[in-house]
Parts: sequence; C-alpha cells; structure tokens
Amino acid sequence: MSTCLPTTIPAEETKTQEEWIPLFNGKNLDGWNVKIRGYDLNENFGNTFRVEDGLLKVSYDQYDEFAEKFGHLFYKDPFSHYIIRVEYRFTGEQSKGGPGWAFRNSGIMVHGQTPETMTKDQRFPVSIEVQLLGGKGTGKRPTANLCTPGTHVVMNDKLFKPHCTSSHSQTYHGDQWVTVEVEVRGNEIINHRVNGKTVLSYTKPQLDKKDADAQKLIQNGAPIMLEKGTISLQSESHPIEFRKVELLKLKP
Repeated sequence: MSTCLPTTIPAEETKTQEEWIPLFNGKNLDGWNVKIRGYDLNENFGNTFRVEDGLLKVSYDQYDEFAEKFGHLFYKDPFSHYIIRVEYRFTGEQSKGGPGWAFRNSGIMVHGQTPETMTKDQRFPVSIEVQLLGGKGTGKRPTANLCTPGTHVVMNDKLFKPHCTSSHSQTYHGDQWVTVEVEVRGNEIINHRVNGKTVLSYTKPQLDKKDADAQKLIQNGAPIMLEKGTISLQSESHPIEFRKVELLKLKP
C-alpha cells in the first residue's frame, strides 16, 4: 500500500513566493524539445506534439499505427525544488496498435535524464513518472500514480521497488479537466496532489543500479540519488490535452 506523508508547504512560503512560471505559453512549443522513440531529437513524427486553440495537444491523427513510438516533450531547463501544475484531459480514441495499458494513459516525468542522453530506441527516459490515467467509464482507476522507469523511491523507510503503485485519488471518467500538482523537493520528498488533495508521497528518489538505461547514466558520472532533472510530458498512444503547464520554484 502506498502511504501519504503529512508534508505540506509552509504557509509563509506560499504567501511570499506565488510566482508561477508558465512553461507552456499557449501559442507554440518554444522552450520544449521532442524525443520520440525511433526518431532523432526534435523530429516531431506525425506532428504528435502540437499547439491548437491555445491547448498543448498530444495527437495521433497522422499515425497509421502507434507501433511503440512512445514520445516525450522535454522542457529545456532542469529543476530541483519546485511545484509543477498541469490541467489535462483525455480525448478521443486511442491510436491503432496502442497497448491496452496505455488507454487514457500519459504522464509527467520529473527528475528525468536529458533527451540528449537517451538512445534513439529508448522507450522512456530514466525518471520519476507521475502517471496520469483516465477512467474507463466504470470501476476505479486513480490518477497521479507513481511509475519508476530506471528508478526507485523510499516508502515507509524502505526501498520501494515495484514499477507502478496507485495513488489514493478519485477516478475521473470521460473528458473532464483534472488538475495535478507535483511538489518536488530535491532528494527529500515528492508529493502528488489531485484537485488540491495529496494522494501519494515518497522520499529519496534514486537511480536503479540494475536498470540498463540507468547504468549508462551511472557510468557517465550521474549520482545515484536524484536531486534534480528534466520535466517531460508523455505520448503513449491516447490523445491528451493540456491547457496549463506552470511551475512554482521553491526554496531549497
């Protein structure tokens, strides 16, 4: 079972530092870099990542078949202590050939590697993934879950190795807008919040020494404990839209 830790931002910090930085300007993809599996950096196959009607869209209308072309849209600057806030919704039908688990599935990757260090055929960046899921119409399917491509975290004072674990969020069916915040405090703690409610917390994000992609980073001098890294948004075969992507820097 995942555990939510009672960690919140001090009131004085929220009052004095409400300087949200818009990472998405509502007009274009300035400040972002595209990496799609099987393609070179910034080769935006099928116009997967695009801006239309003021929305950042992940679309597959120019795909014949998904064929595991997992993609990520990386913000240009790394960060260490911050809150990232997105407003998202899933839309339409999944791309032909998308895996079953990727139905209404996307993610916010934090503490990630740079796109330049990814291999051309690498599926996901080594990172901490805040998994975004939409409901299937019936049943429970929480969002803001945790997945760990090439990484581990600590929960309940123990190294936590399962690849994915569910949050305590509600299920959001249909095409409704959902607000997710990720509070990242270096290597100390990461909190997931959905519509203002904390739904998952963990500490000490770190590289998985047994993961092949993480091993390459370690061999090139990357520290095991993750203090900072890239932020990226996923394309995993189901259309998704973002109408807000913004960041609040926190004091270390």
